[in-house]
Amino acid sequence: MKKSFILLFTAVLIAACSSNSGTSLLTPPSSGLAYEVLVVCDKNTWEGPTGRALFGVLDSDVPAIPQSERSFRVSFTEPSGFTRLLKSFRNIIEVKIDKSQFTQTKFKYHQDKYAAPQMIMTIQSPSADDALEYITKNSQVIIDFFTSAEMNRELQDLKEEKNHNKNFLDSVKKKFGCEMLITKNIRSIKSGKDFLWASDISNNNSSIQNYVIYSYPYTSVDNFSRENFMQKRDSVMKINIPGNRPDRYMATDTMFVDVYDTEFRQRYMQVAKGLWQMENDMMGGPFVSHQVVDEKNNRVIVVETFLYAPNKKKGDLIRKLEAALFSLKLPADKDIENSVHIPEVVIDDTDINE
Repeated sequence: MKKSFILLFTAVLIAACSSNSGTSLLTPPSSGLAYEVLVVCDKNTWEGPTGRALFGVLDSDVPAIPQSERSFRVSFTEPSGFTRLLKSFRNIIEVKIDKSQFTQTKFKYHQDKYAAPQMIMTIQSPSADDALEYITKNSQVIIDFFTSAEMNRELQDLKEEKNHNKNFLDSVKKKFGCEMLITKNIRSIKSGKDFLWASDISNNNSSIQNYVIYSYPYTSVDNFSRENFMQKRDSVMKINIPGNRPDRYMATDTMFVDVYDTEFRQRYMQVAKGLWQMENDMMGGPFVSHQVVDEKNNRVIVVETFLYAPNKKKGDLIRKLEAALFSLKLPADKDIENSVHIPEVVIDDTDINE
């Protein structure tokens, strides 16, 4: 019988075992860049079909960005080379294939085992063929596992008062009765009717990072159709984010939008990822949008981040910006503990060790 085990990647867990710097009192600080993964397995496995399949999963494209960019930077070492220095990597995958030890293929994970913050996924299997099939079947789970860990690290940093924009937080509270954290480097704030836009456009950077939050009345489940999302987004953005000429305004690139359902704080949430463009202009880039129902006020709250970064890689940055969307707290969430977290990642047929 299948069983579902939930991995809770919560900032609460990270905070419980970490200091303000993100380092455990008992373990050294982790090394490596965001979205960098070290794979530990024997050379034959790495160079064989199982290793090539795992590399293909980690090397797959970040979704909903204009250019092809890999999801993770991948490094490799054999177990004999997995020394103290490499054990400090922030993201590690261990592949263990041994029919004398394992009777079935499973995932396991450890948090902050050798360093902090750190996530280690272990794939154990009795055979290379079984491991190959399991990795192929659970490719998205592997991606979500480490993406979740990275986003929670970003959220943990945003919780520190020195790191988030208090003016934006106060503006969100005043206009919407909600809470949302964004980095303090995004300082420019524009207010409209049921609308806020925060941007670092005044920093004279070649890239521009943006957040918006807006609301509209909830009428029915039809509010969450793909068509309604794009229509509502375009109407709001056209009014509130115009170009430098009357015929220039932000619009959704309808050919490149992925809309799907998930949960947020035990309530329904719609996520949309895609591309935006300025009509009659050359500007454009990726966006991520979250929609949830504020039942207390019978309205839909939309939080979104969008990025303009021509001639630059966008994958890591848009995921960094997306993490802040999960800090949203609705008026009904005021009694929730002072924490932020991303939705759970569910793995089937798996034993989990913390």
